[in-house]
Amino acid sequence: MRADDLDFHLPPELIAQVPPRDRTASRLLHYRRDSRAIEHRVFADLPSLLRAGDLLVFNDTRVVPARFYLRKESGGLVEGLFVRQEAQGRWRVMLKNLGGAAGKRLTFERDASLHATVVEKHDGGEYVIEVHSTEPALVVMGRLGRMPLPPYIRREKLADAHDAEDLERYQTVYAKEAGAVAAPTAGLHFTPELLAELEGRGVGRAFVTLHVGLGTFKPVTVDALAAHAMHSEEYEITREAAEALNSAKRENRRIIAVGTTSARVLESQPADRSFEAKRGATDIFIYPPYQWRHLAGLVTNFHLPRSTLIALVAALVGLDEQRRSYAEAIARGYRFFSYGDAMFVE
Repeated sequence: MRADDLDFHLPPELIAQVPPRDRTASRLLHYRRDSRAIEHRVFADLPSLLRAGDLLVFNDTRVVPARFYLRKESGGLVEGLFVRQEAQGRWRVMLKNLGGAAGKRLTFERDASLHATVVEKHDGGEYVIEVHSTEPALVVMGRLGRMPLPPYIRREKLADAHDAEDLERYQTVYAKEAGAVAAPTAGLHFTPELLAELEGRGVGRAFVTLHVGLGTFKPVTVDALAAHAMHSEEYEITREAAEALNSAKRENRRIIAVGTTSARVLESQPADRSFEAKRGATDIFIYPPYQWRHLAGLVTNFHLPRSTLIALVAALVGLDEQRRSYAEAIARGYRFFSYGDAMFVE
């Protein structure tokens, strides 16, 4: 399969720049694989589309407010993105406009008393910096950082009127384990009230954790999909989640992933064995043709052209049907990408 099979034209005005007024007010394209029928709903309708006994699998990763700015001694501005803390005071980060490498001294834009020194340079714009603070990195980021919105969501550089809203809305209501630098966006549509309604209808839920990394933004740049080098991300399946998944499999109940990250965790597990509580890493790349191991359905947002995420959707519904459903969503003015509308495939 070729990467350009996943191309499509999206009018720029359909790229959502802000979240809807209410999480469940997003539109929902409902696609049935058995009949190839498409219905247009709102996300609040999801409980009525599910069956008692269905198991929804959510990704409970928590987005770190990982975007920050530094000042060089010359006064120049450096844009930073926190990746992970490697040791006390040593951070792996991405930096833009640094103009130099090891030894450069920098000051945090939002706290002039906090300094950092560049100690290592790596490929792909990554660096290791030494932060002169005894606070853990996640504490510093919680105090100084901004949400790491993808580049297609436009915000003012140093501060924006939407910053407070982004801190709340670019995070799922059930987020728990901090470590992601991008949101599992299918989950942004759920509210506590909607989760309670699902429970009342007999729809089960389980939580896995996959910390969404920088690779989620990596485009497919090769001609043949099979040649694409998929990024690896760490995940965890708890004992409770494994038990819920195994129970659903034994009882022939549907397992439905909320988001492509949850789907990748589940599909990384062997088809011929029970789910196990484990921590691991996955670089699974799902694209047509693909033999699904566990999933019966998927709740997902609308994805970027020529991305690994849209390839996963095409693997579930077929390339022609992915094109048809996306064309209909565009024709009807659906909002795309992280703050956009959703699709439920069953």
